[in-house]
Amino acid sequence: MSKGAKLAYRPIGLFGGILAGTLSGIAFKQVWKLVANADDAPSALQSEYRMREVVLAAAIQGAIFAATKAAIDRAGARGFTKLTGAWPGD
Repeated sequence: MSKGAKLAYRPIGLFGGILAGTLSGIAFKQVWKLVANADDAPSALQSEYRMREVVLAAAIQGAIFAATKAAIDRAGARGFTKLTGAWPGD
């Protein structure tokens, strides 16, 4: 792919990252409510939670973000290819 096409895809990738962060945050809150029966997930610096709870929350949050980002990136790449005929990762 040409440098111009890669540059043209950058705003799409940036927007996709922001969208993935927003959607995965919403999804994580809902999943955490089901898993832990609590409104808020523990953060690493909250002393009232055990290590295992903090690490579990972080692992679930990371998995949801990674899956959401991959799905949005892939959809963006497919849309870009339909418009330009070039795959943004090549």
